[in-house]
Amino acid sequence: MAKINVKETEVAIINTNEKDYISITDIAKHKTDDTSAAIGNWMRNRNTIEFLGLWETIHNPNFKPIEFEGFKKEAGLNAFTMSPQKWITATNAVGFISKSGRYGGTYAQRDIAFKFASWISVEFELYLVKEFQRLKEEEQKQIGWSAKRELAKINYRIHTDAIKQHLIPQELTSQQTARVYANEADVLNVALFGITAKEWRDKNPDLKGNMRDYASINELICLSNMENLNAILIDENLPQLERLIKLNRIAIQQMSVLENVDNRKFLK
Repeated sequence: MAKINVKETEVAIINTNEKDYISITDIAKHKTDDTSAAIGNWMRNRNTIEFLGLWETIHNPNFKPIEFEGFKKEAGLNAFTMSPQKWITATNAVGFISKSGRYGGTYAQRDIAFKFASWISVEFELYLVKEFQRLKEEEQKQIGWSAKRELAKINYRIHTDAIKQHLIPQELTSQQTARVYANEADVLNVALFGITAKEWRDKNPDLKGNMRDYASINELICLSNMENLNAILIDENLPQLERLIKLNRIAIQQMSVLENVDNRKFLK
């Protein structure tokens, strides 16, 4: 569940079956308190019925075209009435969702919701589309951020297992073990970033998290590779100082390659 504010009207959005559905009940509130009547009046329109039928034909293989044709013939007549629930039940439509409870109301797939918003107000539709796009951009940024964090964790288990097997004697206390892990993490930090985690915190007391939270995607790609390589070097019983020097050289080489790839993309 997400919410956006459009012209001082709060509009709820849900995601079902990887499709975004926007509350047209909330959209209707921009025009009237009688939201059911507003939605019903919109759905009585012949153009609306034709649009809904075309959308379902394109996106819904289980849509019932015969029932749709019947509604299309009646649409616009004085006696014709329509509601989302009636449309769903008769045609097996998937463009609408009716929800009850705290966030209850009628939700429509975003194409349909935008169409309804344009009927409510062209200005409102423009602001709705703008705010919806802003929400999607923020979600993509969050996905990208999560991907960056997950990328740094890909080889974490391999790395820590190698440390546990080769560098941590069985009798160490949990505090001593934590120090060894922190020490090995700093091997990677120094090889890639040039400083330890403590040195970074001392230089950036106002920032939350750690230096890896502020790393670029290229640095996290390199870090992920280095975790794997360090695990291999630990398996080979290479002393820590030698591993540090080797990993630093690898970091320089890999970052150079990644930066060159980025520069070529930029120049195209």
